[in-house]
Amino acid sequence: MKKVLFLTLIIAAMGCTPKKQALIYPETVKGETVDNYFGTDVPDPYRWLEDDRSAETEAWVVEQNKVTFDYLNQIPFRSALQERLTEIWNYPKMGAPFKEQDIYFYGYNTGLQNQSVIYMKNDLDAEGEIFLDPNLLSEDGTVALNSFSISNDAKYAGYGISRAGSDWKEFFIKDIATGEDLEDHLKWIKFSGMSWYGDGFYYSRYDEPIEGDELTGANTNEKVFYHAAGTDQAEDKLIYKDPENPERGFGINVTDDEKYLVIFATESTSGNAFGFKKAGMNNKPFTWLIDSYDNNYSPIGNKENIMYVLTNQDAPKYKLVAIDLNNPALENWTDIIPESEKVLEGCSLVGGHLIATYMKDAYNVTDVFALDGTYKHSVEFPGIGSVGGFGGKMKDEITFYTFTSFNYPPVIFKYNIAEDKSEVFYTSEVDFNGDDFVTKQVFFESKDGTKVPMFIVHKQGIVLDGTNPTQLYGYGGFNITYKPRFSVVNAVWMEQGGVYALAGIRGGGEYGEEWHKAGTILNKQNVFDDFIAASEYLIAENYATPERMSIIGGSNGGLLVGAVTNQRPDLYAAVIPAVGVMDMLRYHEFTIGRYWATDYGTSADSTQFEYLYKYSPVHNVSADKDYPAVMVTTADHDDRVVPAHSFKYIAELQDKYKGDNPVIIRIETDAGHGGGKPTEKIIAEKTDELAFFWYNMNFKPKF
Repeated sequence: MKKVLFLTLIIAAMGCTPKKQALIYPETVKGETVDNYFGTDVPDPYRWLEDDRSAETEAWVVEQNKVTFDYLNQIPFRSALQERLTEIWNYPKMGAPFKEQDIYFYGYNTGLQNQSVIYMKNDLDAEGEIFLDPNLLSEDGTVALNSFSISNDAKYAGYGISRAGSDWKEFFIKDIATGEDLEDHLKWIKFSGMSWYGDGFYYSRYDEPIEGDELTGANTNEKVFYHAAGTDQAEDKLIYKDPENPERGFGINVTDDEKYLVIFATESTSGNAFGFKKAGMNNKPFTWLIDSYDNNYSPIGNKENIMYVLTNQDAPKYKLVAIDLNNPALENWTDIIPESEKVLEGCSLVGGHLIATYMKDAYNVTDVFALDGTYKHSVEFPGIGSVGGFGGKMKDEITFYTFTSFNYPPVIFKYNIAEDKSEVFYTSEVDFNGDDFVTKQVFFESKDGTKVPMFIVHKQGIVLDGTNPTQLYGYGGFNITYKPRFSVVNAVWMEQGGVYALAGIRGGGEYGEEWHKAGTILNKQNVFDDFIAASEYLIAENYATPERMSIIGGSNGGLLVGAVTNQRPDLYAAVIPAVGVMDMLRYHEFTIGRYWATDYGTSADSTQFEYLYKYSPVHNVSADKDYPAVMVTTADHDDRVVPAHSFKYIAELQDKYKGDNPVIIRIETDAGHGGGKPTEKIIAEKTDELAFFWYNMNFKPKF
């Protein structure tokens, strides 16, 4: 169906309204597919768009992108915005170093390199030398490094790459002394690292998919292998398979002392079984310590036969237990760091200590314990923010961590564990003065009375009169928490007087497993209610009006934005659902989507079908509602949330929406779900997001 959209342009002192021009959407052919779920007929007229490699779909993508980029190209301040984003993005960025034997490795980006480069050095005070430069692997930066692992004797470096943003990995091995690549080339790997044992490593992979199914076909029958350096993948030794349970996935780790092999089995994104055996090429079976999938178990390391494991078993906010592998029965497990009011987010076994990082109201605090659980001290941070790092081995005296917050660009600290002493190791020199901005945390009330945390960040001294362009971000799923962190995109937004808000809605991990479960399956509407309440709070407190209110979220957050836009389009001027899960009745049919069932449920269950059908973004677009400006974003190589989700959603919007706002889709080529995207593409994408928001808020930035 073709439709004409008229936009207006009036340049005013306060801003600019959209230019009046005819916007003609491509015709999207409707098929006649109808599915029947428990007696309910559900039309799926755009099923043909699921074949994202067909000539018809590819032609449709070209036509949609032409409409979208013609629209974006006429935004008057878009070029100046891209210049400012590029300018502030162009600062050196360093990753925290890690040590193997006497060599330190770290990532470094001079500023605008498409991919960060791996450097190495023997002395922390020396200048590093380039060890691996992923920018040399492709002309356009679309080949990205996604794995990097050093053998315990520092003889070999294993590295993995992805192409065009796909989740598929390819593994290679480099000789560290010579810097030369071996002939090893491993393929059909997803969500696996390399765990070294001797002159080789353990990893997991799938069978080679049928041609044409690489980006959409279901990923099943994952197996565990051992690969010896310098050999062909066909010679890899099969370590574990489970043909009776083809939908299970497996991971494997070797302890730092190469004494034990630890195996993990998963059926979803929540809960895992795990077991162990003595490391080596023996054929002895694994001893499964846990063979159910009700809780999470994450071994962090061992001292001799004592394994330390982070778990939420009988502890929704997590605890650390010790397991004597010589006597591993469940009743013999010992609590080392018991559950507390804070969420135990992670723990490191380094320097003979346990470094425990907690989440408190969606920001980090860190405590140090002896191996028996005796509290030693807390690590002092510069303020409320996020921390990552604290890696290393039992013999290490120092470790590194990175601290960041909304108005605090990342700083790497070197930390002496025994002395509890932090010193700045590397500071990010950004064209940004954090003192010019203020961060506050508020707690608002959701529809059912639940108190929900939200961070609000903006320039010092702005007037709360509702005219501030406001952007609200949320996720709300899979026990994932988005915490305070610095973003150059948000910095540009805020320096123009914008307000940025981050809501810690249910479904995430802000307050442990109970908070997570309160936003899953038949409780998923709580997530949308929380986000709507966050929007209403920002409007009620005069940060914005609906004419200056925008929302954005990606992946599960894209589902969030799509569902909330359908339910409360009156609250927003512009919305961006990015790489979203939009067809809740068929998401589990593609790649690894079935793993999300513990958060969503599936349409194979009658009760869950009824619930999913009521909020599924694709199935709830209304012809009777006045939608805000919508720009759906996706990518042609997204094999995690396949682009058909976004294709179907925008097709429904363009068909049913009768108003004057743009409803468009931006489809990135040679890109995936987001990981490994080259800097050039990221800047272009973020330019278009901010430009779309401001333009449809009638806000004119001052560049």
